[in-house]
Amino acid sequence: MTDTYHVIGIMSGTSLDGVDIAFCRFNLKHHEWNYEIIEAKTLPYSPLWRTKLADARNLFAPEFAQLHVDYGHYLGKAVNDFIETNNYKPDFIASHGHTIFHNPSSRLTVQIGSGAAIAAETRQIVICDFRTTDMAFGGQGAPLVPVGDELLFSDYDLYLNIGGFANLSYKSNNKRIAFDICPANIILNMLAQKAGLEYDADGKVAEHGNIDETLLSTLNQKEYYTQPPPKSLGVEWLYNNLIPHIADSTLSLPDLLRTFTEHIAIQISGAIIIYCIGKTLATGGGVHNKFLVKRINSMLNNDLIIPDPQIIDYKEALIFAFLGVLRFRNENNCLKSVTGAGFDNCGGAIYNGLI
Repeated sequence: MTDTYHVIGIMSGTSLDGVDIAFCRFNLKHHEWNYEIIEAKTLPYSPLWRTKLADARNLFAPEFAQLHVDYGHYLGKAVNDFIETNNYKPDFIASHGHTIFHNPSSRLTVQIGSGAAIAAETRQIVICDFRTTDMAFGGQGAPLVPVGDELLFSDYDLYLNIGGFANLSYKSNNKRIAFDICPANIILNMLAQKAGLEYDADGKVAEHGNIDETLLSTLNQKEYYTQPPPKSLGVEWLYNNLIPHIADSTLSLPDLLRTFTEHIAIQISGAIIIYCIGKTLATGGGVHNKFLVKRINSMLNNDLIIPDPQIIDYKEALIFAFLGVLRFRNENNCLKSVTGAGFDNCGGAIYNGLI
């Protein structure tokens, strides 16, 4: 079996920014994996697709099933454009899909984007549905990125991703540990969009707001934050625990953004201080929020290490491509020490579009 792979990774996060597509090269040499992101781009969602994905959890079963198929064809066509524009020849495609439901207590997780539809559109091998095997074994099905942290980014002590949700990965007693910290971009973007903004660029709106100490205290007292890992968050938790505070609030938008930004900074910095002291690699779209990063750094002894923009924006697409490599090799790509599953396991369904 070859030890060099060319893979397209597809990632869509809960913040609904768009689809990240990355063409990556992986090489295994002397038992160490090396990687290169050859080309990457983000395909922003149209208002129509953003609405479809945001409302998907409220659809009836036939409409939901249809969206799953339609979104798969959408992804497949997007990948075709990417391949044809750059004349790439991937060995296969690895797709995370877009998470609609994630409720570990019920062993339920759903990422839409039919692998069969992607395979049919692209005429490629497609690997997808990475989370369900782990959840069937009793795990959280998340986070999955820590396997890539372990094997591709071994120079750091701790790994922070600030996406729709913020999550953390680190090693303790030779075991990889990871967990979701708190909602991040998903809640900040949701607030900004109420004012007609796609997002709060650089956190400038939040920076000019005032903290509501009562709301901040209420947010920081949520039970989830005191639970030990393994643990993960989904949209269900957001709607049950944070959205009601927005619906009931009479605060101005700047004050809401400022208060939630402070909440996120407190939770992220607190997790870093508790679980690791050392070099922290920070990636994900939230790293572009200069005010949020400033608030996090103000609470830490060592500033976050922010890599080049390609890694900031496409680390998750890169790692899902890598999870596809491990699945293709029938090697474990999900760690029980991270998710709490009964076993390390190898997740991912394979669809063959080759004709």
